[in-house]
Amino acid sequence: MNKILIIGRLTKDPLLKYTENKKAVVRLNIAVQRPYKSKEGKYEADFIPCVFWDRMAQTIGNYCSKGDQIGVSGRLSTRIYINNQNEKVYTTELIADALTLLGRKRNRNESVFIDEIFCKPEESSVKF
Repeated sequence: MNKILIIGRLTKDPLLKYTENKKAVVRLNIAVQRPYKSKEGKYEADFIPCVFWDRMAQTIGNYCSKGDQIGVSGRLSTRIYINNQNEKVYTTELIADALTLLGRKRNRNESVFIDEIFCKPEESSVKF
């Protein structure tokens, strides 16, 4: 079974792009805090590369920004590509199949949080 579930924060503002076939896609890293402190007494994080397609990509692109907390489930995928230096690059990514928006990064003047929005590929609309 290949199933991954993470909760973390967006490391940058999402950039919604479209493929040549007009499919929405967002690629970004999610910072997932480790449950223990380092020797220096600080929490460390892992940075998980994630890929969102179609409605999930549109949801992330339209409703999320750097620092927002999200929950993502999906599968791990490994692929190979050739970079600009003509080198083979191996990468592992979480390909999302479900998304939960858990909360916005609070600004000083902001008091409203997004509670939860569920978005699955087979659903035709976003639930509020």
